Amino acid sequence: MAHIKLHIPGPVEVSEKTFKAFCQPMIGHRGQAFKDLVAKVQPQLQTLLGTKQLPYLSTSSAWGVMEGSLRNLTQKKVLNCMKGAFSDKWLDVAKRCGKEAEPLQVPWGSPIRPEQIDAKLATGQFDSLTLIHNETSTGTMSPLVEIAALKKKYPDVMFIVDAVTSMTALPLNFDALGIDVLLAGTQKAFALPPGLSIFTASPAALAKAALAKDRGYYFDFVEFQKNAADHMTPSTPSISHVYALSSKLDDFFAEGLEARYARHTKTNQMTRDWAAKHGFTLFPETGYESITLTCVNNGAKPGGRTVDAAKLQKSAKDQGFLIDGGYGKIKGTTFRLSNMGDETPETMNQLYAALDSAMAKL
Repeated sequence: MAHIKLHIPGPVEVSEKTFKAFCQPMIGHRGQAFKDLVAKVQPQLQTLLGTKQLPYLSTSSAWGVMEGSLRNLTQKKVLNCMKGAFSDKWLDVAKRCGKEAEPLQVPWGSPIRPEQIDAKLATGQFDSLTLIHNETSTGTMSPLVEIAALKKKYPDVMFIVDAVTSMTALPLNFDALGIDVLLAGTQKAFALPPGLSIFTASPAALAKAALAKDRGYYFDFVEFQKNAADHMTPSTPSISHVYALSSKLDDFFAEGLEARYARHTKTNQMTRDWAAKHGFTLFPETGYESITLTCVNNGAKPGGRTVDAAKLQKSAKDQGFLIDGGYGKIKGTTFRLSNMGDETPETMNQLYAALDSAMAKL
């Protein structure tokens, strides 16, 4: 069966080199060999995330860490910043965890703005907030630096940030931001197979977690910190993922982080240019577009060209490329093209050629 190359928002393509690393022989996860492996990736992750805090490896999807963050850090009430399908889901998850929660809802395609958060936090009702930096369903990126600056005004509020589709594609300096949790799954811009999440937590978050009586075990931040200090994980890890992560981090630093960030910016602009060439507009509000995926407006908002998204998707797939036909309530009236992970101008041009051919038939 011919391989269909992934240009969906995740999982993304995984390189042959990464798969070879993933398939290394098993080792004992409580032995010195595993400790050495974790000890090798920890400082690399600290550099990548701009932090002196220990990074944690969780054998789970990012939603596991997201739910764990609520259990560890919300005792009073959580403010869920909602701007698309995945950030909107936070509210449901919070309530299922038995937490009192309130939405800060903005229209899909709009970012969360710091003044909106400020107005809510000024009420004094909240001890945590959740924010998805880069909303995958709409391709909309909120201004994280400006939002994080509010932490100085509200030091007792835990700022929990999902960077699932932005981590490794642009600088995320955890310590400088001053936030409390930064998390991501590795099947997005890390370009690893699904099943591993990476996160870190502030000293304030760890102190608060230690007081939470209902934080559970699997996602207990205190357990993660204690084990990470000994180059371990609280429970049985996916050793294969850690091998692959080690290989991928070596790739990041061989390329250079600044070069990696610049590559994502360039390939994203190329995708926007392709959309404009064909008369499309973009779905996100101008100035807040993602740099890892492009959400193309296809009738969800006035203006620009529209096509049959299902036919475009099928034609692309027939040529060996899988694109996304939109998500949730904007399925079909948008489509999404990913440039995250290992994609280069050369590989993206192959996608555009296939899409050009598909467009000619519509």
